[in-house]
Amino acid sequence: VQLQASGGGLVQAGDSLRLSCTASGGTISRSSVAWFRQTPGKERTFVAAMRWRDAITVPADSVKGRFTVSRDNAANTVYLQMNNLKPEDTAVYYCAASPMSTTSPTTYAWKSWGQGTLVTVSS
Repeated sequence: VQLQASGGGLVQAGDSLRLSCTASGGTISRSSVAWFRQTPGKERTFVAAMRWRDAITVPADSVKGRFTVSRDNAANTVYLQMNNLKPEDTAVYYCAASPMSTTSPTTYAWKSWGQGTLVTVSS
């Protein structure tokens, strides 16, 4: 499956933003999906994931209560709803997919990756 991430932009602290990850070449309903983020010079870090088999979602501690993963199977799209954004959320956000039923926080567990979308949060 190929992934296309979109929805990034420049927002102020406290604002909300929704990222989209649209799949092609496969059905997203049969894929676990994760979001990761990366800042310059740093490793890609886990943000949240949704397991395909039962739609269980797992957020990283840093975004718990603020970020939510959801899925629209008809649109073959997964979303990352980000509320109460903070400057430290500034990063390039990547979506990833796996045919396994997983919420792994490790990058090597995810087979397909989108190209990334930049989120900048100003203070």
